[in-house]
Amino acid sequence: MKLLAMDTSSLACSVAVQSGEAVIERHEEQPREHTRLLVPMIRAALGEAGLAVEALDAIVLGNGPGSFIGMRIAASVAQGLAYGAGIRIAPVSSLAAVAAEVFASSDAAQVVVTQDAHMNEVYLGAFGRGDHGIPQALFAERLCGQVIIDELDEDAAASRFAAGAGWQRYPALLAANNGLIGNTSPVLYPRARYLLPLGVAALAAGAAVAPQDLVPAYLRARVAAEPDSASP
Repeated sequence: MKLLAMDTSSLACSVAVQSGEAVIERHEEQPREHTRLLVPMIRAALGEAGLAVEALDAIVLGNGPGSFIGMRIAASVAQGLAYGAGIRIAPVSSLAAVAAEVFASSDAAQVVVTQDAHMNEVYLGAFGRGDHGIPQALFAERLCGQVIIDELDEDAAASRFAAGAGWQRYPALLAANNGLIGNTSPVLYPRARYLLPLGVAALAAGAAVAPQDLVPAYLRARVAAEPDSASP
């Protein structure tokens, strides 16, 4: 399968191309540079893989939740490329991509992912380890404050990891859930290579959409003016 994956929902701009078993990735953490970086990164990754956009089977999009501005950058590029090539988009959770990297690099049974939503809030998702390390959502992703996560229980704390930049931004959130999370992962932002298996699963489940039908998972309507640090 030939896939292009991209995510600009966080401070990282990430692109990966899969061709058979080979994966080529470009990943940079440069806030507010996504508009400049994304298309050249896509061209470089496709060029290294020796693929044209028209040769792709689908585009895998990190569909948030995350920065409104960042999400729109990747969504717009994905829609344009998919429309021109006549292919579909497999939208997958950017939070799940973070969990997928943690599962791939640790023995975690569960991963709780947060990303900074600003205004003292985070985007929250929790995932169990599914077959082949594919994250399985434990509850619906949501926007929340620095509160105890009621769905978590202490029994699984030893094998439960915290990941994502939200925990660093709001340490009070980790303190509030201290007895529920036993480990902290250094993984902060979604990487496109970990979107790829999620995209394969989404395609197998029939969850891909035509480019004009893509609906980004904002979780919150755009505020009038995002803080500078919110913009990628």
